[in-house]
Amino acid sequence: MPYELIITEKPQAAKKIAEALAEGKAIKESYKGVPYYNITRKNKDIMVACAVGHLFTVAEKEKKGMRYPVFDVNWQPTYEVSKGSDFTKKYYEAIKKLTKGAKEFTIATDFDIEGEVIGVNVLRHICRQQDGSRMKFSTLTKQDLVEAYDNKMKTLEWGQANAGLTRHELDWYYGINLSRALTGAIKSIGNFKIMSSGRVQGPALKIVVDREHEIKGFKSQPYWQIELDAETQKKETIVAWHKEDKFWVKENAEDVMKKIQGTKKAIIASVEKTQFEQQQPHPFDLTSLQTEAYRIFKIQPKDSLAIAQELYIAGSISYPRTSSQQLPKEIGFTKILSLLAKDERYKANAEKILAKKSLQPNNGKKTDPAHPAIYPTGIVPHVAGRQQKIYDLIVKRFMATFADVAVRETVNVAISCKEELFIAKGTRTIGQGWHVFYLPYVKLEEIELPKLEKGQSLDVRKIAKHEEQTLPPARYTPASIIKALEKKNLGTKATRAAIVETLYARNYVKGLSLEATELGIHTVDTLQKYCPKILDDKLTRHFEVEMDQIREKKKTNEQVLEEAQKVLTKILTVIKKNEKEIGKNLMEANIEAQNTINTVGKCPNCKDGMLMIRRGKFGRFIACDKYPDCKTTFKLPVNGMIEVSKEMCEHCQHPMIAIKRKRSSKQNICINLECKSKQIEDLKLRKEADNVESGKIDKKCPKCGSNLVLRKSIYGKFYGCSTFPKCRHIEKIEKKDSKNENKGDNI
Repeated sequence: MPYELIITEKPQAAKKIAEALAEGKAIKESYKGVPYYNITRKNKDIMVACAVGHLFTVAEKEKKGMRYPVFDVNWQPTYEVSKGSDFTKKYYEAIKKLTKGAKEFTIATDFDIEGEVIGVNVLRHICRQQDGSRMKFSTLTKQDLVEAYDNKMKTLEWGQANAGLTRHELDWYYGINLSRALTGAIKSIGNFKIMSSGRVQGPALKIVVDREHEIKGFKSQPYWQIELDAETQKKETIVAWHKEDKFWVKENAEDVMKKIQGTKKAIIASVEKTQFEQQQPHPFDLTSLQTEAYRIFKIQPKDSLAIAQELYIAGSISYPRTSSQQLPKEIGFTKILSLLAKDERYKANAEKILAKKSLQPNNGKKTDPAHPAIYPTGIVPHVAGRQQKIYDLIVKRFMATFADVAVRETVNVAISCKEELFIAKGTRTIGQGWHVFYLPYVKLEEIELPKLEKGQSLDVRKIAKHEEQTLPPARYTPASIIKALEKKNLGTKATRAAIVETLYARNYVKGLSLEATELGIHTVDTLQKYCPKILDDKLTRHFEVEMDQIREKKKTNEQVLEEAQKVLTKILTVIKKNEKEIGKNLMEANIEAQNTINTVGKCPNCKDGMLMIRRGKFGRFIACDKYPDCKTTFKLPVNGMIEVSKEMCEHCQHPMIAIKRKRSSKQNICINLECKSKQIEDLKLRKEADNVESGKIDKKCPKCGSNLVLRKSIYGKFYGCSTFPKCRHIEKIEKKDSKNENKGDNI
């Protein structure tokens, strides 16, 4: 019997949709391990199949080495282009099998540009269809999915689809051609180094490097401030600062000090109180969720997006990849709050919101044609750790948007000391309003001054002159760089976090605050000198606007891609003309950057050489650069990101390195395996380890029965099976704090 084939973006989504639409039980079947569902709805047979993200990618039609420019591309199965995408082949084949019996096709991928691209490619290249029906939903709840199916669009959202297809091709044009041109520039001087650039990557890196230049070029200026500490008759302390705030001429500050030094009394000259309403926060869009999660939990933007995506798949929140700060009433505020009230954690606050006469969220200005702001569905997930943190943040933000405004009061007190005015400022919350609903995430400074009146006398306790220095601008954080990219309209809400990760992966930036490396700085400086168009955010923004026009059906794919080809051809011609100079500069920058990144410190043995991080047949290690005259080496862990540390070990004076492992904080560790810091602290366990090492006692492997032997890693001593690598069993010797605890995957 012919059936309708519904195509979803992920296996979990297929399960949710099948269970929501089935009138009866959804029958799970599989093909080569890929699940699909057989359901019946209103006497109609339906198959629900899944992709696994993108099954197709843009690729060169005929690859002929590193030639450029190249614009002759088509869409090809991802598994044919990338070995890392082999797993997608079985999903491709499962959909192809199910296509044979289908007479009707419905796309139920995420309703955004990427989801539309996934859907249109499956339809065109597997199902051999030019169009299909389209389900549009923002949550994976049963009610929304049934409504999306019953009211499905008759065609794909072609504006969205064409904009997405164009974006992929445009990014491919830029990425491949610029990377090949820059790699070719290095090759032209007899060296080889894969270089990377892209349509958004270049301008994003320039933002970071420009800030680095500001910091390096910053000239600190001295200034002086005068502090007055006084107290009331009730011994209540008041701290005030001279009304000038910063004295840029030292003599002026000294003149004031001479005038007031030794004064014992001061008078309240004026007291001004001002109350203001602090508006409720806006609902979360993706960027504000990412920045807030980083501010509160220090969760990286890419991770907060991944966690939000998991919560969406679980049906607990709405679709997270949205630019909207608006919640429409159609989502059912009362229903969601009533469901949240069933959870003891949110019961009291949800009921307070429900008791309001009307429910109106404090919507922001930003909109998204595809989805509303992020909101909880009321289906509480059974999660812990970071998932629970993100969910709690979303729930409390949602409720806070409906609450009353908070009322704050500022107090400005002018204090006269021999006719020199000092200002004391206080701010306090006098009406909590929405703060109650957003606790503990409200971070506001509360400075409450004692009750003061004009003409009141104060006892002067201390008058002090402070010398300070102006500070350079702060570096970007992973969250603030995303806000900067959004402000400049660079990238999309879903890609900005990935762009930042690429900058890290290419060694263009380092550190928790984005510090441009020498490679990043010299790369930008070189490109700025010879081909600044690569870094031009205006050009990138221009194409973003044009893709919006495709979505609005004001421009066609062909028009935008043709323009991009002309622009790129001009850029590539300039690179080719200057390729030797560009190659020389980029190679010098790379060598300098690698030396900086890999130089650990002075060799403790020969004293003349420098210890360098090297890579060999068996992985990373540290060796003296005077080899073969000096054969000093140190082991390094297999996993984890390693950074050079300028610190020296207090126990043995060997260099330290910083290691950052997945979901762990960075830790500084001595490279010396014999260091006292790695000694087994428990005397009984230490004696046992010595006996195992000397062979006096046998300790058996619980997995294979062979003897365990004492081994050493950069983290300390541990037991490992003597048959390694046949048996990889390891045991910690003693429980240490999390900073020094051995991890099997790092040894």
